[in-house]
Amino acid sequence: MSPGGAGGGGSTGRLRILVIQALVFSLFATLLVRLYYLQVVAGDEYQGRAAAQSVREIVLQPSRGLIVDDQGRPLVANRLSWVVSLDRTLLGKFSERKRDKLVDRVADVVDVRPTRIDKRLVSCGEEGSQAGVCWNGSPYQPVPIAFDLDQAQAQRIREEPEDYPGVIVEQQSVRDYPEPFGINAAHLLGYLSPITSDELDQAESDGDRSVNGASTVGRAGLEQQYDAWLRGMPGYREVSVDSMGRVIGDEGEVEAQPGDTLVTSLDAKVQATVEKQLAETIATARRTRDSVTGRNYVADAGAAVVLEADTGRVVAMASQPTYDPSVWVGGISKNELAELYSEEAGLPLLGRATQGQFAPGSTWKPFMTAGALTNGYGTDTRLDCSSSVQVGNRAFKNYESGAYGYIGFDKALEVSCNTFFYRIGLDYWQRFGSDVADVDARDPLVEEAQEFGFGAETGVDLPGEASGRIADRQWKRDYFESQKDYYCGIADEPRDAPANRDLSDFVYKFAGEFCVEGFAYRAGDAVNFAIGQGDTIVTPLQLARGYAAIANGGTLYEPRIGTAIVAADGTVIRRIKPKVSGTVDLPPGIGGYIDEALKGVSRQGTMSWRLGGFPLDEVAIRSKTGSAEVYGKQSTSWVASYSDDYVVVMMVSQGGTGSGTSGPAVRAIWEALYGIEGEDVLPAKAAIPGTTLPDRLPVFQRNGSILPPAPREREKESGS
Repeated sequence: MSPGGAGGGGSTGRLRILVIQALVFSLFATLLVRLYYLQVVAGDEYQGRAAAQSVREIVLQPSRGLIVDDQGRPLVANRLSWVVSLDRTLLGKFSERKRDKLVDRVADVVDVRPTRIDKRLVSCGEEGSQAGVCWNGSPYQPVPIAFDLDQAQAQRIREEPEDYPGVIVEQQSVRDYPEPFGINAAHLLGYLSPITSDELDQAESDGDRSVNGASTVGRAGLEQQYDAWLRGMPGYREVSVDSMGRVIGDEGEVEAQPGDTLVTSLDAKVQATVEKQLAETIATARRTRDSVTGRNYVADAGAAVVLEADTGRVVAMASQPTYDPSVWVGGISKNELAELYSEEAGLPLLGRATQGQFAPGSTWKPFMTAGALTNGYGTDTRLDCSSSVQVGNRAFKNYESGAYGYIGFDKALEVSCNTFFYRIGLDYWQRFGSDVADVDARDPLVEEAQEFGFGAETGVDLPGEASGRIADRQWKRDYFESQKDYYCGIADEPRDAPANRDLSDFVYKFAGEFCVEGFAYRAGDAVNFAIGQGDTIVTPLQLARGYAAIANGGTLYEPRIGTAIVAADGTVIRRIKPKVSGTVDLPPGIGGYIDEALKGVSRQGTMSWRLGGFPLDEVAIRSKTGSAEVYGKQSTSWVASYSDDYVVVMMVSQGGTGSGTSGPAVRAIWEALYGIEGEDVLPAKAAIPGTTLPDRLPVFQRNGSILPPAPREREKESGS
């Protein structure tokens, strides 16, 4: 190669080196400029972002408001509990092996099986979730996996945070049930459970900041009805965390606002008496032999209600079977939940006082009396109380086929004469509705029952109330339309068809008759309605409200348990006044006539043998007993009663006769209400002079130590 060629190659190489040097210099210059921008120009912004990434917001749950009785006694309070939670966000960053080791380590400390912790960490609705165990809250909140740890357990984790990454141990406020006088009141108080993701999404869309992913909300009873007042407002604490999620410092805090206290009209002392009497009555009934079947009474459920007659306020209300409301604290197990929904256990979650529906039997007769005396009959009417009445091809009989001759309404109520009221129901059916297909035919007895509020919810401040049912012509037609395909399907097949082999002869025969004329409202339906039998059903609370309307002259109140909402500092922020929902228009003198007749039931009628020695001259008790027959079951025992101040109703399903089973307990409740000991009669609780609720009450302490408010005065005005 010539020298000129060699020199040209050297020049090219040097040029390439210069280009590379220029590129490297440009790259370094770009990096330096970018570094200057990040550190100097935009340094503050990025420093803020970095700091934010190391700060975590911890929700501070508020202390839930108390529920107290009318004397300030705590029915539901709070206590502090050591709670262990796992941060699923952090656990998700671990390897499966590291995660399992951590769960095992925590399980060993809190004495919970690792498999149960794993189930707790699964969100409800996800594959493998288990009802009653899965996490029903926000997927971004730490999941509580153990409650009520002792101090040693809590400190073991807190003192070794490096061994428990993602594990949070803190004291939380949980529900506590002081049980004054030993009361239960589970169906009144209700319970809490974690908020669902759907509820949280709805709250966020509504701008409601009172709940978050770790909130618990009311699911039944007063806890649900007044949840918005009781829940309070959560606070927030910002903490610095390292790369492993461990807290290394506090950044700031917004305190939680405690919930408001609900003051109720309940009297814990009376509630305790009612619960005790109901439970003992059921236990006694189960030891008593049914004279018809020869078997002991099943007595599978019961309820009792005490109302203030002039206001509709609930003084006490009990249902059996019941449950322990504390079972929900800290999460309920699958077995515990199954027990609450178990038919074998009697469906303990069902509050019979407001959700149970039963044939009222003879306790229905005062309302039928009002209907008859308002529509053509008079107090001088005399009808034959014969041992039976022939209606169509069937003889409708008196209880034990007793007969009393021609009597008036007052005597018919005293002796609870069925045939007297059969004749009234039959008379109206013949006059107004003998056309069995006429759904618009008039029925004065149905009209009266509707005027007393039956067949509709009372409006009590408890969720899930049942409406009862007035089995009139329209109901029978609607029922026929909804069921005819089912029963006609049975009737269209031979008796020995495979689908019908397991049916009883009665059901097969009934299906054939129903398919042809199940819509027909016959005379038998009318006479059954007149004595509270057939398909008409009521709740014990509905019946109590109806008797309160008789007692107070015709005013129907929406029963109320809440009386006031009180802030944590003692300020009364809302008064919950009695509310009138309707009136019963009775002709002059009719209400007083019924009232005197029901006094006769207590003095010489079907309840008199249970009130012997009771000071009826000082405390005039009006009463009506009932034994409702139910196909395939034993009789339902009823006693409905009232004084100038209160209404007391008790019911025992499959419990036997009215006064025979429920009479002693009802008497005991009256004695407790009036403080009757021997022949001494103290003033009624509600009649003790008091003062109206002041603007401020003593502060309701979060630990349940409460000074009682001033005595409550009965309120008669309506309000919201």
